Amino acid sequence: MKRTILVTGDSGGLGKAIVEAILENNPETIVVGGSRSVTKNVEELQERFGESFFHRFLDLSQPDFVKMFFKEMVKDFTPITGLVNNSGFAYDDIITNAKYDDLLAMYQINVLSPILLTREFLRGTLRHGLPSSIVNISSVSAHTGYKGLSMYASTKGAMEAFTIGCAREWGERSVRCNCVVPGFMDTNMSAKLTETQKDRIYKRTSMKRATQEESVAAMVEFLLSNKAASITGSRIPVDCGTI
Repeated sequence: MKRTILVTGDSGGLGKAIVEAILENNPETIVVGGSRSVTKNVEELQERFGESFFHRFLDLSQPDFVKMFFKEMVKDFTPITGLVNNSGFAYDDIITNAKYDDLLAMYQINVLSPILLTREFLRGTLRHGLPSSIVNISSVSAHTGYKGLSMYASTKGAMEAFTIGCAREWGERSVRCNCVVPGFMDTNMSAKLTETQKDRIYKRTSMKRATQEESVAAMVEFLLSNKAASITGSRIPVDCGTI
């Protein structure tokens, strides 16, 4: 029986790397990617993996959409035994410039909708009684301060706290919930930074360089697998030695 894993944010660089890591190591698995756009990354995944990868429109800025999305997904892909909450939105600014609407949008995408997705995922997987795994993507910014990222970091800190509680609530039902904490990666979310700013960030790491998407993806794939059967409630840094 093939298992299905949902990965949000498949249109981005990290999302693509996560899908690749899962399907390269688990040929009997189907991955459903969810995001608002079909980017080149999505097209490349579709071309490479064929009937093992499916993209579905998912707008995490609309909370009412989440339940409907999962209801439609269950019709075509069941059982769903893995969830990766990877989608993210960064509203970067200093606190004195905080705008409520931008804060609300960021919390909706980074915190509230992932919690709602987890709710729908749990309701489905508990009915099947199969071991399952949830992996949330956090950020090193939740552990060490960066100017302009305090508000973004707060969303990631919220997801880490949620991860711990979720693991405690559902562990006895064979549901594991973990969190991967990436360091700064050279992705679209960091594209606004200058090379000088990036160098300053990388100098704070032990390895003096950017975190590789492939390393983060490999950790996600491991946590989804049975090899990590005894790991839950963990927050695992993949950050070139920043924390």
